[in-house]
Amino acid sequence: MRRTNVRVRGRGFAATLLAAGIVAGLAAGPAAAVDSIREQQWHLDTMKAPDMWKSSKGQGVVVAVIDSGFQLSHPDLAGQFLPGKDLSGLPGGIEEDKSGHGTQMASVIAGTGKGLGGQGAYGLAPSVKVLPVKVKDNGNAGTTVNTSEFLGQISQAITFAADQGAKVISISQGSVAGEATAADVESLKTAVAHAISKGSLVVASVGNSAQRGNPVEYPGAIPLVLGVGAVDRNGTVTAESERGPQVDIAAPGIDIYSACTASSGYCKGHGTSDATALVSASAALVWAVHPDWTGNQVTRVLLNSAGKAEDGAQRNDAIGYGIVRPRVALTEPGDPGPADVYPIQEQPVGQPAPSTSAVPSASPSAPGSTSAPAAPSVSASAPASVAPVPPQAGGGSGSGVGVVAGVVGGLVLVAGLVVVAVRRRRRPVTPQPQPQPQPQPHPHGQVPPPPSYGPPAPPSGDNPYAR
Repeated sequence: MRRTNVRVRGRGFAATLLAAGIVAGLAAGPAAAVDSIREQQWHLDTMKAPDMWKSSKGQGVVVAVIDSGFQLSHPDLAGQFLPGKDLSGLPGGIEEDKSGHGTQMASVIAGTGKGLGGQGAYGLAPSVKVLPVKVKDNGNAGTTVNTSEFLGQISQAITFAADQGAKVISISQGSVAGEATAADVESLKTAVAHAISKGSLVVASVGNSAQRGNPVEYPGAIPLVLGVGAVDRNGTVTAESERGPQVDIAAPGIDIYSACTASSGYCKGHGTSDATALVSASAALVWAVHPDWTGNQVTRVLLNSAGKAEDGAQRNDAIGYGIVRPRVALTEPGDPGPADVYPIQEQPVGQPAPSTSAVPSASPSAPGSTSAPAAPSVSASAPASVAPVPPQAGGGSGSGVGVVAGVVGGLVLVAGLVVVAVRRRRRPVTPQPQPQPQPQPHPHGQVPPPPSYGPPAPPSGDNPYAR
């Protein structure tokens, strides 16, 4: 995941940036040379991509990637891009990707593997079309980017992508809570609600700083955004993947080979950025088979079919509702539920808990609650640590419970007086309604019960991602 910060290579400097609310990912060491990038893409094999590709490669789906820039001519990505938009204001335009981050994310989603004689980097959804949207972050600007400018460009990018008909809006970028104004956050929430009302699905990384304070990051923690954490080959959350109620789902985020702007043309990375790209691609695979579904329905199916934790819990703060399993979502999607209801209920801090179980709506008339916690700070998410592959040989705290309890208590008292007045009539008395327990609010929105409209897809034990 990339933040608005310069790339640094020293732990001391990284600590300084953290103190300033800006976190950077340290670069990994060089990777060993390989003859085939595809053979190194363990995540595709674990997720059973070749089996899924028999029925879906994401055909007909547009995925917007909001990032640092894009090498449109890379052999694995040529022909995959639609005309996009450059919001960065930087020289070089959308095709210049100084950090290489945007190129990587596009590759993880839509790479065709045409490089290296057909042994290049494949994306999980190689038939999607990518709508590239470039924003300014510290990686491509070469300097610290103003928080308001960064979040403002993210908001503009989300709105643009939704208006262009993008089904999935993938954001492997983030801003650490603490420095943005309330207006910045409101603008971001408005853009997300607009996208949801258009039927889009907004996916964003939660951040790579679990070991450096675990700061909340936006847009990943914004209500109506599907927040993504990262897991390793064994399905265990990675040490760097941030924890918290903002985590809705997880995906592979370690040793992810992809196309990039390095001299070899390929890199190996890790982080919630890659995981976000894989969740976005998973959504595209499902959407290609169910083109009439809305983003709410695709989200619901992805969550219901996700592989759960070993203890069987419906969700936890490490992997959310589980590890994404697009193969199960394709073969046993279950009931997608209502088209206009976002499946995850958010409970803003500082507001009374709702008296009903209604969840935010995605209809234009009711785009859903977009309240969020206190304004965040910047820190355009640092790139998942990336290592170039050498060239190939030969080529609300307030709850309504007290009020409801008082009202119900009064009703019970009145009912008691009535019973006395009728002098032991043997007519059965209907029990008075009891107040429903309200979930406790937490810093980034109330986590609801499992968003299922039918029995969850049964797990299959063929790999750690199938629990």
